[in-house]
Amino acid sequence: MQLYEVKGHSPSLLPEGMNFKLVWSDEFDGDTIDETKWDYRLCMMGKRHPAWTDKGVKVENSCAVFSIFEENGEVVSSQLQTGYNFMDEPVKSTKFGNEHLQWPIGKLKESKFLHRYGYYECRCRLQQLPGWWSAFWIQSPIIGASLNPKLTGTEVDIMESFKPGEVHTHNVFTGGYGQDMKRIHVGGFDDADLDTFHTFGLLWTEDKYVFYVDGVEDGVVTENVSGVDQFILVSTEPIGYRKENHRPTEEARAAAKAGDTFVVDHVRVFDIVK
Repeated sequence: MQLYEVKGHSPSLLPEGMNFKLVWSDEFDGDTIDETKWDYRLCMMGKRHPAWTDKGVKVENSCAVFSIFEENGEVVSSQLQTGYNFMDEPVKSTKFGNEHLQWPIGKLKESKFLHRYGYYECRCRLQQLPGWWSAFWIQSPIIGASLNPKLTGTEVDIMESFKPGEVHTHNVFTGGYGQDMKRIHVGGFDDADLDTFHTFGLLWTEDKYVFYVDGVEDGVVTENVSGVDQFILVSTEPIGYRKENHRPTEEARAAAKAGDTFVVDHVRVFDIVK
């Protein structure tokens, strides 16, 4: 890997043999989350998610600190995003002309940052306790609107950690999240050092995804490559709400009481310069 120096911050670890230009970044140098870059994701597939809050991220020492805690009887944490999936916002009653015909999507929002191809990087320290999970990923605003990812995009999970020390397989989802969903997964391991920061990267070109962990290649996917602009998400979620009873696990409650954190040092996006 080649180092890309950023004054006053940790360098990026970029693939060898290519030239890169930084086009978007957040070094979390302010006092609060930069709302020109990020919004909180609060809804999923048309419903308000009970475990997601807009109060779960603080900026401290040039890092975004994600926390898990109890709020109104729920165990909650936060998800940050630079854009919006068109299926997430809840539907409100509408009609077309004089007919009570319901358009089955919610209010559309203008994304803050969308991008296609290049190198995507997040340097972070994983959560220390079981009971919640963290992720760095990109998603198309219109994933699943067709069967062709060149036209409507994918979800690419660059980093997911469901257990302390685990780096789950890197996933590529296409076809949406229903009957046509397809998943390809590569890489992953379960012995990440919890006491240090790790750097997770994705090289996205017209014909492949290449995943990196701490500057080392950790898998390649050459199928279902998106051809559209996508947005970035850095997210956490208490475990249990996706189970049948939709309640947090005891481990999630314990992590909330202990004040566990997931810490992000920077997020950067680079273009490949030819």
